[in-house]
Amino acid sequence: MDLHPQEHHESLRSECRAWLQENLPWEYGSGLPPRFTDLGEEVLFGREWQQRLAAGNWVGLAWPEEFGGRAAGPMANFVVQEELARARAPELVGRIGVNLVGPTLLAHGTPDQQQRWLPKILNASELWCQLFSEPNAGSDLASLSTRAERDESLGGWRLYGQKVWTSYAQFADRGLCLARTDATAAKHHGISAFAVDLSSDGIEIRPLVQATGEAEFNEVFFDGAFVADDALIGPVDEGWRISQSTLGHERGVNPRQLVIHIQHLEELLLLALRKDSFADHRLRQKLAAAFTEVKLFQLHNWRSLTRLESGRPPGPEGSALKLYWSQMSQRLHDTVMEVLGEESSLWRGATGIEGDGEWQRSWLYYLSSSIFAGTNEIQRTIIGERVLGLPREPREPAPSRPGSATA
Repeated sequence: MDLHPQEHHESLRSECRAWLQENLPWEYGSGLPPRFTDLGEEVLFGREWQQRLAAGNWVGLAWPEEFGGRAAGPMANFVVQEELARARAPELVGRIGVNLVGPTLLAHGTPDQQQRWLPKILNASELWCQLFSEPNAGSDLASLSTRAERDESLGGWRLYGQKVWTSYAQFADRGLCLARTDATAAKHHGISAFAVDLSSDGIEIRPLVQATGEAEFNEVFFDGAFVADDALIGPVDEGWRISQSTLGHERGVNPRQLVIHIQHLEELLLLALRKDSFADHRLRQKLAAAFTEVKLFQLHNWRSLTRLESGRPPGPEGSALKLYWSQMSQRLHDTVMEVLGEESSLWRGATGIEGDGEWQRSWLYYLSSSIFAGTNEIQRTIIGERVLGLPREPREPAPSRPGSATA
């Protein structure tokens, strides 16, 4: 693990901080981004903010220069994400495209696909979503049932099925979709990856209201939506391999969550001082644990970052990082609720109860951290089998498929 920042990275940090001081739409250091009650307005603001960032060449720093990046490497991207989070800049509205779809296209897309889609991802002129999860598959991605049927007359595919928990699908222009193209193949085979135009006929998007009262997740239904051959990413039936590249980036280094939780920790400790919580020996121990765990999260990130800087892929070790921070976050937020005491029930969100509610909303949001990006149960299986080399879990024999060797 390399814990020593290079001089050019520190220079980049200073450059980014100076740019933010000049370009943030609010006061740097003490201001906060605007709060929106309407998700559509928030997304519009996010598009404008990402366009400004892209114009300053602050999006996709590790991407090749020909597609709008700086070819600056993972550490440079990490440094910039740290500075954006410290400035309380909102998350990139196109983060699915930048963090997941972009690296997938760079690894598996054709030159035409890269030229067509990557620049628009950077400046948020096209938003992408990730069409992986399904009602009857969840984190068992290989069990997906959405199917792509060949349409030879048009030179493409027809999609049928349903996806769920799709972030910002109601605002997305395109989606990275996994669909089964060979129903007779074994579970992890016969899956293909497609770039789907969400304005196509045969697609219905239904927002899902969360516990926070917001609706950033969606159900997406396909009823014969057409996808042309030039929107197939990678070879036919190679979607499982491609998806592992996408998920590796989703679960790998997470600088924004790191800095967000550093901010949460600082705010928690200040809150504890105001509430005189350090006088309670039980709370004092939990506050110390929160401090220690956030610092360990930082070390986990640096370890993964060192791997990326050496040119190696994220690897299954990213599952350990995702498992760790999701549990750490929930414990930290539980401690916050204990420090708040009677105020913990005051929330001005969907309940309509008076109160500031930022901590309460954050607590509700991070309850889902053990589910998104692959459930913690799945992460434990990956760590056990692919990192520690433990025997594979006993599995029920797969039902025979028509045309298979066991049918």
